[in-house]
Amino acid sequence: MELSTLLASEVALPSIPRVVALLLTELDHEEPDLRKVSQLISTDPALTARLLQLANSAFFNLSRRVNGVAEALALLGLNHVRPLVSAAAVSGAFKAVPGVALQQFWRYSLDTAKISRTLASVVRQNQSAAFTAGLIHAVGELVMHMGMPHEMATLNKDSQPLDLRRPKLERRALGFCYAQVGAGFARKWQFPSAIVDALEYQIAPFDNEVYEPLAGVIHLASWRTRAREAGLSERELAVCFPDTVGLALELDIDMVLQQDPIDWTTPQEVGAFH
Repeated sequence: MELSTLLASEVALPSIPRVVALLLTELDHEEPDLRKVSQLISTDPALTARLLQLANSAFFNLSRRVNGVAEALALLGLNHVRPLVSAAAVSGAFKAVPGVALQQFWRYSLDTAKISRTLASVVRQNQSAAFTAGLIHAVGELVMHMGMPHEMATLNKDSQPLDLRRPKLERRALGFCYAQVGAGFARKWQFPSAIVDALEYQIAPFDNEVYEPLAGVIHLASWRTRAREAGLSERELAVCFPDTVGLALELDIDMVLQQDPIDWTTPQEVGAFH
């Protein structure tokens, strides 16, 4: 299947709910209007439920139960609401995906988002954009499994969706990989251009005429989380470290590994994104 055909498929690329599109636009402002954010979330029962589930999860360990949207926003802050809305938009569109273990996929994606945020702070990139881009960086994989299940089932016999060598195998077999698909998905859903570019160039940050630092951040963060999924040893990590991208960001392997989250993603956190 051609990339353009896949991106035109309604099965593979479901439409974004209007309320989520409005929320993403509002949250992309330098100073979002909290009252407007609260009102928009309140009009969507599923989004409201997810926000309250997150606020009352073990992750925050609050001493009292949170019962309302405004209260949850005040307690969590926009840094948690932005990725929640992005995740709600994306995960809500993919309830079941053939060939992908969604629990593992969202755990991996959250870990990538956390590392992306800390790496972004080290290299002075936008931390919120890095977290969101990290969270949805592999969503193209879901789109491909939905839109071309037979081709992906064949690929899955040789490698699992989160393997380190997966992008290379997808490019060889199909002529494109999840990065280009994810960028098309984010473009259709009107994500900010910085996030679209980070997704598009995450596999090869130097392919663009102008080097994309945020794409480099996502590249290193996903390398780290995929290596962890694969259970690589210290020696194996050293051998496969993407040093060209690291050099461009002035990050060596030790600096990247030091950004590992103190708390890798828990089942409770993943539950809030389903």
